Amino acid sequence: MTVNLSEQRPQVARPVAEPAVPMPVSAPVPALVRVRRLALEAAKFGVVGGSGVAVNFLVFNALLHGLAWAPMTATVLASVIAMGTNYLGFRFFAYRDRASRTRQQIMLFFVFSGIGVVMESVLFYAGYHGLGMNGPFGSNVAKALSIVLASAFRFLVYRTWVFQHEAKQGHGTR
Repeated sequence: MTVNLSEQRPQVARPVAEPAVPMPVSAPVPALVRVRRLALEAAKFGVVGGSGVAVNFLVFNALLHGLAWAPMTATVLASVIAMGTNYLGFRFFAYRDRASRTRQQIMLFFVFSGIGVVMESVLFYAGYHGLGMNGPFGSNVAKALSIVLASAFRFLVYRTWVFQHEAKQGHGTR
């Protein structure tokens, strides 16, 4: 067996490695990723909101049915107390990955929460006085419906304006 050392081996075409191109910052996020993020955000909002609803109902029923306070006073005070507990839950659990606490964020939270309390109170008033839902069961149904409708508003404004992602905030808001 003889080996011819003068022959060259045929060259095999090798793929040329393309340089890694960093993805642009504004690359579109796949729809499934956005849906997952929104679902996780909604779940966290639900956990905090659920605990706020529990506080709201406990205080409401203690004031209205336990201490015989006026229905509107009971619903407003219960909503305000729940608003305070919700701020802590949203800031440190649901939206902790978002921008740090600022005066503007706190002000927006309490302004929008105040609007939510007004919405909730008007809806409760309509159910309690307008629809005659004024017994122990009926008042809780009216309270539940008012909370559900006001919570949809709160979810939208909290995620859009109060607890924004860093990228959405202007440099002057810090």
